[in-house]
Amino acid sequence: MVVCRGCCCGHPRRHRGFDHAGQLDVLRAGALASGGRFTVRTTDCLGPCDQANVIVVQPSTAGRRAGARAVWIGFAVDDDSTEELLRWAADGGPGIAEPPAGLKPHIIRPPRESRARARR
Repeated sequence: MVVCRGCCCGHPRRHRGFDHAGQLDVLRAGALASGGRFTVRTTDCLGPCDQANVIVVQPSTAGRRAGARAVWIGFAVDDDSTEELLRWAADGGPGIAEPPAGLKPHIIRPPRESRARARR
């Protein structure tokens, strides 16, 4: 799982009242508790700042073998979406398990895919 913590994602001026640092702590604790089934890392800006907080759920090796690609999640700014991200990752993530119903509305297009559609 890659958690954006660039200019907008995770910044206190965005989504005031949401504990951005706490979200990262919960995700990291979940990864630790998974026994290595998934990891959490942070990165600078992933691009779609208007959809902050952005988290990319990458498929496991088995998920990639099944043809899965990374799934981009936007607007991950509540405890429910954080818990659903953890559950999905623990269940195997893209290619292995379906995303929880509550996460489906949060799935966004990767920036490069959005740009390619705009050029058509």
